[in-house]
Amino acid sequence: MDHQINEEIRDAEVRLISETGEQLGIMSTEAAMDIAVERDLDLVKIAPNSKPPVCKLMDYGKYRFEQSKREKEAKKNQHVVEIKEIRMSPGIGDNDFNTKLRSGVKFLQDGDRLKVTVRFRGRQMAHTRLGEELLTRFAEGCAEVATMDKNPKLEGRNMAMFLSPKTQAK
Repeated sequence: MDHQINEEIRDAEVRLISETGEQLGIMSTEAAMDIAVERDLDLVKIAPNSKPPVCKLMDYGKYRFEQSKREKEAKKNQHVVEIKEIRMSPGIGDNDFNTKLRSGVKFLQDGDRLKVTVRFRGRQMAHTRLGEELLTRFAEGCAEVATMDKNPKLEGRNMAMFLSPKTQAK
C-alpha cells in the first residue's frame, strides 16, 4: 500500500498525529508540512478516507525499510503446503508397502498433503477392488497423523485418494 507523503497531500486540512502517537489536532496541510520540516520528518497520510484525512509525522524511509523487513520475516516463517505423491501397484509386496507407508507418514508429519495412487496395468484393471483395499489399508496405517480428504476413486487406469495432516502446527 503506497501512502501519500509530503507535497503529494492535496487536502486543505488534516488531522495530525506526532511521531510518538499523540494527537496534535486538525490543521491546514501547510502548517502540518511546516511542523514536519521543522522536526526533519515526513508527513504521511495514513487514513485517506476519514474526514479530515489522518496524517502522521514519521521517517518514511525508515518505516518502509522496517515494513519490508517484517514482510521478509513473515514470508520466511510461512510453510507452503505441497502435495506429495506416492505411487504403488496392486501387487505390491508387504515390505515395499511398509516403506511407502513410512515415507507417507513422514510427508504428513512435515505438514504436506499426500496423494496416494495405485496404477493398474493390463489385466489388473479387472481387480480394481484390490487397489481400493490397498488404499484403505494405507489410510488406516496413516490414521493417527492424517485424515482422508477424498475416498479412493478410479480415474482411468489410476485409483487415487488424498490424505491431509491432522494438525497444521509442527
